[in-house]
Amino acid sequence: MNTHYPDPARIETPARHTLAVIVDNEPGVLARIAGLFSGRGYNIESLTVSETEHEKHLSRITIVTNGTAGVIQQIKAQLERLVPVHRVTDLTLQGGAIERELVLCKVVGKADHRVEAMRLASAFGARTLDATLTSFVFELTGTTEEVERFISLMTAVGLAEVSRTGIAAMSRGAEAM
Repeated sequence: MNTHYPDPARIETPARHTLAVIVDNEPGVLARIAGLFSGRGYNIESLTVSETEHEKHLSRITIVTNGTAGVIQQIKAQLERLVPVHRVTDLTLQGGAIERELVLCKVVGKADHRVEAMRLASAFGARTLDATLTSFVFELTGTTEEVERFISLMTAVGLAEVSRTGIAAMSRGAEAM
C-alpha cells in the first residue's frame, strides 16, 4: 500500500487577519458581506461597522477572520468584487496595526467581592459607569488580550453580564486607507 503523507513544510497554518473594508452606507451591504462569508464557510471572529464619511455616505467595516494565506487572498478578492465595496485592506499584512475593543462588564457581589472588583478595575484602568449597593458596570478599552484577561478575572468576583464591541483597527503611520 502506497500511503502519501503531505510534506509538513508545505502545509499552511491558518492565521488571524484583520480586514478593513470601505463600503457604501446603504441597506443590505452588511448582509451581503456576511452572506459572502457564511456561503463559503468562512468564520467572522469579530465584526464592527459604522459610517465614517458622512458626506460621501461611506462606512468602514472591520472584519477579523482566520485562514491560510490563500483563503485570505480569496476572501479579499471576493469582497473587492462586491459592487458597494470601494477598498479592502489587510491590516495584518501592513503590520503593526492598532487594534482596540470596548467591553462593558456587569459585576454583582457584596463585601470582599466588591472591593476586589474595584481593585481589579483600577488595575486595568477601567471606568466605573454605574454603581449600586450590589453591582458595578465597568467600561474597559484595550486589546483583545487585555479584554479577555479582564473578563477572566472579573468572573472570579461575580461577573454577571458582558457586552463587547468587536475590534476597531487602523494602520500606524501617516498613510490613510
